[in-house]
Amino acid sequence: MMRTQSMLAIFLVAIAPVVGQQAYKAPRGPDSHPNLNGIWQALNTANWDLQDHAARTGLVVAAGTLTADPGGIGVVEGGEIPYLPAAKEKQKKNFENRLSLDPEIRCYLPGIPRASYMPYPFQIFQSTKAIFFAYQYAGAARNIFLKDPGPAPTDSWMGQSFGHWEGDTLVIDVTGQDERTWFDRAGNFHSDALHVVERYTPIGPDILSYEATIEDAKVFSRPWKIKMPLYRHVETGARLMEFKCVEFVEDLLYGGFAKKPAK
Repeated sequence: MMRTQSMLAIFLVAIAPVVGQQAYKAPRGPDSHPNLNGIWQALNTANWDLQDHAARTGLVVAAGTLTADPGGIGVVEGGEIPYLPAAKEKQKKNFENRLSLDPEIRCYLPGIPRASYMPYPFQIFQSTKAIFFAYQYAGAARNIFLKDPGPAPTDSWMGQSFGHWEGDTLVIDVTGQDERTWFDRAGNFHSDALHVVERYTPIGPDILSYEATIEDAKVFSRPWKIKMPLYRHVETGARLMEFKCVEFVEDLLYGGFAKKPAK
């Protein structure tokens, strides 16, 4: 009897994680799929560096800790981005010159997947016939096509997004992105051959599991993946605020075109 009870206890402990994973059933949205409506945000340091990184001095020394990089746990599956040798050298140069080269500094739209884990919230709008993403950073936005639109007509900052459902997971295929976007402030980059497949899966009442598989044969030796949770804002009055950052960098972007005072 004691042996039977012990074996039963071991069995229950073993299956508990599986049961827990299967227990959550997301509320349905207006389209009968899981309801993703809401304001979401990543709570990590992926925007500073997708890979494991220690805290480090910022490039503007006079700003002290205001521009220092926080340390963080990486979100890359396997721990390391599989760069081709020449691309790895370019990433190192990007990192060394990130103060002037990082497109975030110039308020360029962030592209995908970076828009999902910048330190700003974004909002998902889901109806019976459409899904739309709005981002606080720079007023970025993207429409998720639910019927295959064919190849992207041209490259753009946020690319072209084609979505479909696989069970309770929203899968978004992103192509046609501008090669000038980066993945983070550490200089991790891609080419115009970038192909991203995102997966948004509810795993709790206000938590999404976010995955992005990244493929770019010009830069990486194989496809690789990042994974992280996204959290829904539940505070009263939660909403996106404006962060139209172009006005903060007008001198940086357009100073060369300004009229010079007469001598």
